[in-house]
Amino acid sequence: MAALVTEDTLESSLRNLVDQESLQWIFVGGKGGVGKTTTSCCVAIQMARARESVLVISTDPAHNLSDAFGQKFTKDPTLVNGLDVKNLYCMEVEPTMDVEDLAGETEGMSSEAADGLKNMFADMSTSIPGVDEAMSFAELMKMVQVMNFSCIIFDTAPTGHTLRLLSFPTIMDKALTKIMALKDKFAGALGQFGAMFGAGGASPDDLMGKLEQMRDIINKVNDQFKDPERTTFVCVCIPEFLSLYETERLVQELTKFEIDTHNIVVNQVLFPNKDIGDLQKWYESEEATLSGEAKSIICKTMSRKRMQDKYIGQILDLYEDFHVVLMPLLDHEVRGVPLLQAFSELLMDPDAREVNSLQVEN
Repeated sequence: MAALVTEDTLESSLRNLVDQESLQWIFVGGKGGVGKTTTSCCVAIQMARARESVLVISTDPAHNLSDAFGQKFTKDPTLVNGLDVKNLYCMEVEPTMDVEDLAGETEGMSSEAADGLKNMFADMSTSIPGVDEAMSFAELMKMVQVMNFSCIIFDTAPTGHTLRLLSFPTIMDKALTKIMALKDKFAGALGQFGAMFGAGGASPDDLMGKLEQMRDIINKVNDQFKDPERTTFVCVCIPEFLSLYETERLVQELTKFEIDTHNIVVNQVLFPNKDIGDLQKWYESEEATLSGEAKSIICKTMSRKRMQDKYIGQILDLYEDFHVVLMPLLDHEVRGVPLLQAFSELLMDPDAREVNSLQVEN
């Protein structure tokens, strides 16, 4: 790949994340199946070596953190076992929470009012698209901010879900606007309708209070997300057309939401430190000694490499002000703590990526 990299190209490493001491929030996202969870885990391992405490949160409905680390995680932060550091925690949360959790503290309310508030939340979550996820995200943020982790990494769902997560402040504003309009227009009737439809002793003011509290949390967090000193987004892709297209869409949307992104991890790269010209020269020198089957296998590999080089070249041209990290395609999966630790080192060291398999200590 030397032919594609120039002196002006930024370092092909995520060392900049570790060096940025002010960084508190790291999102890792991209198209499905490109290695987001593996990248999240590896980034988390490297951050944990430099920070006091690190939390990885999976917001993907199809959780993979447990599979990656080989350890069961739940909605509560759990220490990752077997690492060379003892300060990395993981949690897997559902994109939507139970109505009881969303309604929050109902202490001091009568049982009738508490049930009514829960019913209001249930009705609202079905009538305003996305508001249930927005409220769940607010509750999650409320919880993790109390935990005082020095860095939180989000292993996000595929691109579409991630972009919806970033639109939660807008969704909450719409929800509050709708309820305010109903409250002002039908103030007298709301209490009667509430009683008829199971809202019991809960009033629209109770619902408004909970929603405003959630909106304040989301807006506060959103302000932090827009601060490049505190938040960044790591895009993950593979060198193929659809993945490159999705990455471009993601970068444009992140720019629209004013969220910093300056790192792209390109996974599954064949021979990241060589280009097709190097392989072509080798093949021509050895062709006479190869069997027909060997030639067929090598030609397929070279065709794949040629395609990858084309898209990697486009990535480097499009994102010349990004750290583009080319990660090798290995002969095996990266699962379990020892392999994740070894793979995480490759994110930091471009010269170590010309490997087919990872060497780990038993």
